Amino acid sequence: MKKILNDPKAFVPEMLDGLLKAHPEMLDFAGGDHHCIVRADSPVQGKVALATGGGSGHLPVFLGYVGKGLLDGCAVGDVFNSPSADQMLEVTKRIHGGKGVLYIYGNYGGDVMNFDMATEMADMEDIVVRTVLVKDDAASAPPEEADRRRGVAGMVFAFKIAGAKADQGADLDTVEAVTRKALDNIRTIGVALSPVTLPAVGRPTFTIGEDEMEIGMGIHGEPGMKREQLQSADTIVERMTAALLEDMPLQSGDRVAVMVNSLGATPPEELYIMYRKVHDLLSERGALIHRPYIGRFATSMEMAGASLTFFKLDDELAALLDHPAQSPFFVQV
Repeated sequence: MKKILNDPKAFVPEMLDGLLKAHPEMLDFAGGDHHCIVRADSPVQGKVALATGGGSGHLPVFLGYVGKGLLDGCAVGDVFNSPSADQMLEVTKRIHGGKGVLYIYGNYGGDVMNFDMATEMADMEDIVVRTVLVKDDAASAPPEEADRRRGVAGMVFAFKIAGAKADQGADLDTVEAVTRKALDNIRTIGVALSPVTLPAVGRPTFTIGEDEMEIGMGIHGEPGMKREQLQSADTIVERMTAALLEDMPLQSGDRVAVMVNSLGATPPEELYIMYRKVHDLLSERGALIHRPYIGRFATSMEMAGASLTFFKLDDELAALLDHPAQSPFFVQV
């Protein structure tokens, strides 16, 4: 294992310490715990507060989207581990501005259990909390079992839509409803080329051959649809696009936001090669790309590979997607 670190056990605390020292004008922490990241100006009174949480190792997800027009807080767990219910409660209490709190997070067992506990504890504090689970990974379960799907890079679009609606002053019911509407129109699929090494473990979490790829692998190394010989960029994109369109068809004239996301080690140059092909395939179909997002949005440490997300838009969702937002990792004017 070659990583730039000190004590592997201090990996997350030292990362969070550096993050907070780098962005004091945007970020703060709650309850005396650096794992409880919040907006520096929280609570924002009279606004629905938005919170997420999850394990470290996925920057910018999750904590990278705490900021204006996005999330109000994030509970941070150890690498690939859920934050505690107590940490989520500290975030919830700090960000609550009197209009309730919406939890938006990925569909993973440990997160669901701890966030449910935090919801119950918040209720005892007289804070109304609602939950929206992100389930955008089309490769993790068939459409008829969509409730089992994992939450991956598409959650960034959910944060963006919910953040815009809350920023406009909508009530909790409305913010929840538009977030669910957005997620109904978001699909993601990934391809992995290399494993990931956790600092505290010191060895790869799985193995994959030098000349292999795995279509549909999850961001923690969960099994994908198929492992096979590494293909050309165009072939990989054709496979991924076909899988997304089979799950969520796009017609001529449909508007769509496209995210080509590095899983960590894949450089921007390769992402733009991928986007080139995505653009051409959608243009041939007559679909209109409203906005492209190309870069690192939801990673898996140093995993080589990429994910592709389609977000089908109507007028309301397009306007919310275009709403200004700013965090240390995301700026849209």
